[in-house]
Amino acid sequence: MLSIGTIVLTVEDIERAGAFWRAALGYVNRGEPSEDWLILDPPGKANWAAPGASVALSVTGYPQHYPPRIHLDLYAEDQAAEIRRLLSFGAREVDWHDYPDDADWVVLEDTEGNRFCVVDTGDFSAA
Repeated sequence: MLSIGTIVLTVEDIERAGAFWRAALGYVNRGEPSEDWLILDPPGKANWAAPGASVALSVTGYPQHYPPRIHLDLYAEDQAAEIRRLLSFGAREVDWHDYPDDADWVVLEDTEGNRFCVVDTGDFSAA
C-alpha cells in the first residue's frame, strides 16, 4: 500500500518559501536546509513513517508552469480568516475566472508562485 510521504514544491528562494510554509502550516524544519533543499514536517513527526505528509522545497532553476499541473488543497473551517492570515505573510490571490457559483475554494499562490486552494470545510457534515 502506498501513501504520500512528501510533497515537493519547486521554489526560487528557499528561505522565503520555508518561512511561508512554516507559517502557513505550522510545520518545522526536519533538519538544516541546504542551498537547494529543505524538508518541512508536521510538528511532532518523529520519523518518515509517522502520519502526515511532509513538504519539501527544492530549488531547481526551472520556471513555474502556468497553469500548474498539481496544487495543494488546504482545508479551513474559517476560510476567510485563513485567507487573511495567508495573505498577511506573502500569499497572493490568483485571478481565477473559472469559479462555479457554488465554489467552496479560493485559489492563492505562495511566495514562489506555487498555487494552492483554501477549501471551506465549515459546511462539511458527517456522512
